Amino acid sequence: IHLSIQDKYGKNLFQGDETLGTVKGCSKLFINFLGGWIKHTPELYCLYAPTINSYKRFQAGSWAPTACAWGDDNRTTGFRIVGSGPSLRIECRLPGADVNPYLAFAAGLASGLDGVKKGIDPPPMFSGNAYAADDAAVNLPTSLGEAAEMFGKSEFVRETFGEKVQQHYHRFYMLEQQAYDAVVTDWERQRYFEQI
Repeated sequence: IHLSIQDKYGKNLFQGDETLGTVKGCSKLFINFLGGWIKHTPELYCLYAPTINSYKRFQAGSWAPTACAWGDDNRTTGFRIVGSGPSLRIECRLPGADVNPYLAFAAGLASGLDGVKKGIDPPPMFSGNAYAADDAAVNLPTSLGEAAEMFGKSEFVRETFGEKVQQHYHRFYMLEQQAYDAVVTDWERQRYFEQI
């Protein structure tokens, strides 16, 4: 997802006089939008990774980010800052092809706007290979069930999307995880049938 905010005249509101890490010419709105987006990503992760298979693609060196960190044109981080001036934008590299774009954009916008409202600053910029970093990023859920639990317990989700939306998606994703957990896969049959 590539995202920037424009005013009614088409001016990019991420453009400004601030510097964040190596990103020059950004605005305070940009800084706080990025901070909010990163902060709320773990609790909204099931909207970025909505299926069991979503979590299987997050492997080191796969170009699917494993770190909820940000970097200046760094493709190993979950958030990559792209462009400059009127083209300055944030790329969230976490969603895959299985995402519902409406839910993912809603999650990104809500998180970023909360960052602007509350003045949330992002963590320090990450430089280098985020796949090799142990402590460079905000921890992310590693399964749909874990993501759904965080979503279901999130006060931010409840306040932003409402209790009914929170309950609906929490239940939906938990049922998906439970259905997967109840299945014996072909791999398990082939691997263990003769051994056990």
